[in-house]
Amino acid sequence: MLLIGLTDIHGKDENIDKISNILAKADAVIISGDITHFGREKNAKKVIENIKMFNSNIYAVSGNCDYSGVDKYLTENMFNINGSSKSFKGYTFVGLGGSLPCPGRTPNEYTEDELAAVLLSSVSGVPSDANLILVSHQPPVDTLNDEVRDGMHVGSKAVRSFIEEYQPLICFTGHIHEGIGIDSIGNTRLANPGPLWYGKYTRAELSDGRINKFEICDIRSLPD
Repeated sequence: MLLIGLTDIHGKDENIDKISNILAKADAVIISGDITHFGREKNAKKVIENIKMFNSNIYAVSGNCDYSGVDKYLTENMFNINGSSKSFKGYTFVGLGGSLPCPGRTPNEYTEDELAAVLLSSVSGVPSDANLILVSHQPPVDTLNDEVRDGMHVGSKAVRSFIEEYQPLICFTGHIHEGIGIDSIGNTRLANPGPLWYGKYTRAELSDGRINKFEICDIRSLPD
């Protein structure tokens, strides 16, 4: 199974056309939040409709810069996995939208306890031996993916605890624009490719409950 992960689009969807062939070949497209830049339903629709031109099998969560209308749009169109699960080809996708409180103020923020409750809801009724894939806008604490420019780690303890306990195969994350890279917590592989306008995305190839390839790819390296 081929998964393509995008994050922090912030309404800047120009690079979607540049990876149209890759999106079309994927079994699913994963979106780890901040679909819009302080936008609402109509803004999310514009971005998602662009992606749907090439692949309509989308698993998504909203980000801290998405207003509630974004969740409404994702839910109405069966893309939203925030606090819930969806199974596909032997894998179970679970999701967490929003983030911890940020400097200034953004519309979709939560406490650690609230994030933990959403994560617990996402695995409610999911068999303990399921091949989990976590889609979390908020990265876990103390990883490459939550480190900001001054070296501080601003990730979530709740997300990290969830990963340590449930050990999903993959965590697709975002939120921290400079937290680009691949990391691990136990057997879980983590990836934040950075905002889509940076020109990067995550590519994961899986089979039989195992990761065969997991990498961050650069649009600039694609053939013309």
